[in-house]
This record gives sequence, C-alpha cells and structure tokens, in this order.
Amino acid sequence: MSRPEPQIEDGLAIAAEWLKAGRPVALVVVTRTWGSSPRPVGSLMVVEGGGQFAGSVSGGCVEAAVIEAAVQSLTDHQTQALDFGVSDDKAWEFGLACGGKISLMIQPINPADHRAILAAMVSRQQGEAGLLIFGGIERRLEFVTNRDSLYQAMVSSNHSQMIDASRFALLVAPPPRLIIVGAVHIAQALVPLAEGLGFAVTVVDPRQGFATAERFPNVELIHDWPDTALARLGVVEGGGERIALVSMTHEARLDDPALVAALGSDCFYIGALGSKITQAKRLERLRELGFTASQIARIHGPVGLDIGAVTAAEIALSIMAEIIQNYRGRG
Repeated sequence: MSRPEPQIEDGLAIAAEWLKAGRPVALVVVTRTWGSSPRPVGSLMVVEGGGQFAGSVSGGCVEAAVIEAAVQSLTDHQTQALDFGVSDDKAWEFGLACGGKISLMIQPINPADHRAILAAMVSRQQGEAGLLIFGGIERRLEFVTNRDSLYQAMVSSNHSQMIDASRFALLVAPPPRLIIVGAVHIAQALVPLAEGLGFAVTVVDPRQGFATAERFPNVELIHDWPDTALARLGVVEGGGERIALVSMTHEARLDDPALVAALGSDCFYIGALGSKITQAKRLERLRELGFTASQIARIHGPVGLDIGAVTAAEIALSIMAEIIQNYRGRG
C-alpha cells in the first residue's frame, strides 16, 4: 500500500517559516510518476523567491529547472504544471533513472494560502488527516477536512492523487508512530533512527529507572503498564493502523500484555526482541491464551531483518529497516 511521505511536515514547516519572514514561497509537488522515478507521488519541494529551496522532487538535476520555473511562478503569480521525461541514455544525467517520467505542479503561495498551510500543520499535529488541494478555487491552495466521498476515499487509500485535470490533493496525515515497549539499551539507538525517518516515537516502561529523560531526551515516556499505556495510545481493536510496535523487554509480564494488545489491533507492524528460544516460549504462551496461528504469524521475531547485526546500533538499524519494509507494503 502506498503511504504518505513523513517528510511533508518538514516542507510545510519551512514554507510557514519563510512566509512568516516575508519571503515569497512556492510549493512544488509530484503529481504523477511513470517508470523508475526516484521520488513518489506527493513528494514536496519548497522554493523561495531568491532560489533557496528545501526538499526534493526528483533527486537529480531536474531540480535546477524546477527551481527556475518556481521562481518564475512567483513572479507571474500563476500555478504551473510541468512534465519531465528522459530517454534511458540520458536518464542518469537528469536524475530520472531508467527513463522515468514525472509530472509536477507549482503553486505560488499568497497570504490566504499561508492559512491553509498552517491549518494542515495543526490538523496533522492533532492526529487528523486532511487534503491540501493544489490548483483549487481560483488557483488557490485549500485545506480540506470535510467528510465527503473524495476525502473518505483518499484517507482510506492512504495516498495523494489528481482530482481532475487541474487539481491535485496532497494527503497530509499524522506521522506514523513507533511504540517501543521496554526502555532498554537498544531502544536508545532505535529512537533517533525512527525520528530521523519521520516517525513519532513513544517509549513505554513502568520501570521509572529505565524510562528516564536522561536516557531518552525529548521523547514521550509513559510509565504505565503496557496494556494501560497502549489503550491510551490507540492500540485497540479497530485502531492503530499507522502504528508500529516493538516489545524489547524480554520479560513476559511486560512483553505479553503488549503483544496481546497489538494482536487485537490494526498495527501495521509488531516485533518482539529475543532469541529463537525466547520467541518460541513467547508464542506458546500466546497460543495458550487462544491466539490462532495466523494471528501469531503477525509477530516479527526475532525482530529485525537478518543483516548479521551485533551491536545495539546495528540491531536498531535492522529493526527500523524491517519496519520501513512493512510500512511501504513490501513485508
């Protein structure tokens, strides 16, 4: 399943900052791709009037032409649609591998559009999804949170798309969340990796000596028992579809309630740290609780991709790689 880009929030925040400073800003978004385009639909780039930019729409030299077009859009105050495509022998030169093609929309921002950007940021931070419409009424940027059929379809399908020939809807969704049960050493290495990839991270551990602000600075810490904490965080029946959960304690009294809650939810990823022997005992306890083989098969354990990881940092990398693999629908 296609997933929204976690980095959208970064682009919107930069646009808001530049606009607050009085700098003219244009948003550039990838609206369609063909072939091996290096950036997916919904990728966002922000360009200001002097040519400074943030983000990427191709990962290659196409950016130079896009920046020039965006600066021109700011001068003309006109929304633009652009297409880039190159043959295989020129693909590498232009950053579009294997002859890929992309379509882009450039939206110059005015004060009213600034309000739409701020509304999108607030909605996302509050855990609500919405649609940022490029090329909307009078070529303005709009933010939509109504519950009409288009909104419901896009939120359910979890991806951005063209609405018609002139309008593109960018899905601005809450960040994916990683819940780590067990404030162990490997968790300290896992947190910054996850945050760098756009995940909101929460660490759950009732042992206050483990889950401390010194060991996990600037991270949400919950000192409740896992079943109580996970209910607060939306890991319940019919909820949690944007949540990955990893239990890392090796203690049945903490692991088991966390896994029971996760198996009863829609978490897109469930992982459990431990050896094959620990995992076998853990699964046997879950079977005794009445979980079926297909339910238990959702648990990735021993957790992480098999990359021969040994150190805490390497194990954290293997875990995050497996989470991304499942987040992108390739697990």
